[in-house]
Amino acid sequence: MKVVGGVILVGWALFWVYWLLASFGVKQGTVAWRRGALVRLVILIAAVVVLRTRALRGLGVNRDPWLEGVGLVLFLLGLALAVWARLNIGRNWGMPMTHKADPELVTTGPYRTIRHPIYSGVLLAMIGTGVAVSLYWLVPAAVLGGYFVYSAVMEERYLTERFPDAYPEYQRSTKMLIPFVL
Repeated sequence: MKVVGGVILVGWALFWVYWLLASFGVKQGTVAWRRGALVRLVILIAAVVVLRTRALRGLGVNRDPWLEGVGLVLFLLGLALAVWARLNIGRNWGMPMTHKADPELVTTGPYRTIRHPIYSGVLLAMIGTGVAVSLYWLVPAAVLGGYFVYSAVMEERYLTERFPDAYPEYQRSTKMLIPFVL
């Protein structure tokens, strides 16, 4: 457990350092904060309540080596998907619900089958962490999953307005978060 937990901890740290460094040089944009303000507030309040009350402290640490291995593979696949998507979207990347100046519709790499592969990758990595380390991680994964679905819906409305001919066809040929499923 200690080795897998350590690998996952280092993996998350390296991922977020990369994410921060990769954010330099992206196109200017504005975030539609007002649209998601209530959702963000509810998520923040829920997180504070759960942490302050220690409501999840009873969830134990995983000690099954097979689950650790499966979780580690899911974690690594999730981070790889998110990084691959980030590399493909290039300068068009931004925080959830960002409206970029002069946006481009990216349909290469993982965007060929998934419209929001960064969200998918981060969620898969969080689920992998939960399977490998502790079920505790599945709670923030579920909350973040709800936020990502909301963000994806808002982003898709914006992209449909910006690309009225191309985006609806792109939507029909891809899935939002899970290839061939959702």
